[in-house]
Amino acid sequence: MQENRYSRHELLKEVGIEGQKRIAQGRVLIIGAGGLGSPASLYLASSGVKKITIVDSDMVDLTNLQRQVIHNMERLGLNKAESAKVALQAINPEVEIVPVDHRPSLEELEKLVSDCDVALDCTDNTESRYTFNDVCRRFKKPLVTAGVVAFDGQITVFDFRDPESACYACLFPNHEGKDEKASTKGVFAPLVGMLGCMQAAEALKIIGKFGEPLTGRLLMVDARTMTWRQMKYRRDDECPCCAKEK
Repeated sequence: MQENRYSRHELLKEVGIEGQKRIAQGRVLIIGAGGLGSPASLYLASSGVKKITIVDSDMVDLTNLQRQVIHNMERLGLNKAESAKVALQAINPEVEIVPVDHRPSLEELEKLVSDCDVALDCTDNTESRYTFNDVCRRFKKPLVTAGVVAFDGQITVFDFRDPESACYACLFPNHEGKDEKASTKGVFAPLVGMLGCMQAAEALKIIGKFGEPLTGRLLMVDARTMTWRQMKYRRDDECPCCAKEK
């Protein structure tokens, strides 16, 4: 039974046996075990990546269960990273799950990033996004970032293996006062599921070396009308984060 677990991936000509082997060696870092991190980690674990490190210092509360599908009533009050570990190990016990139940220091974050093949930004904290972006850029690790507020969602990939890659600060240079969260703006539950699944898809494409990741393209959706838009972007020569290294 185990040898056929990933057969539906292996049947895809773009993935095949070799692509699935690469997925099985992939190490993924996920910052945030909430609305985005829940579906992203579930699909990465079920797809058989080697290791998932998931970081979250928050505890599971009742309002999370509307959209954070990795948690349940039995784990109310438990740390989210620890709760995620329980769910992910139940899905695929062969995947190594490393929960980080506190907010990592910069030094810790650098170590976590250096030990991954691809990083997923699943946070709802603006300052954390910029810090995570900068560390991934310095360590040349691909970063898959997504965000959802109310009915609006967006996703893109910064592939820092390419020295000409744009970064998060190129795309969003002014961030003061823009920290919009579900607790104040609300969030349409299925939309975080959609975007989190897309983050998993982008990570698998990068690890498995197939398809075309969303590098240089910001994909946006308005779930009220299910209207999708795509905006192309490039590195900002005046970016305060990465321009000085160009």
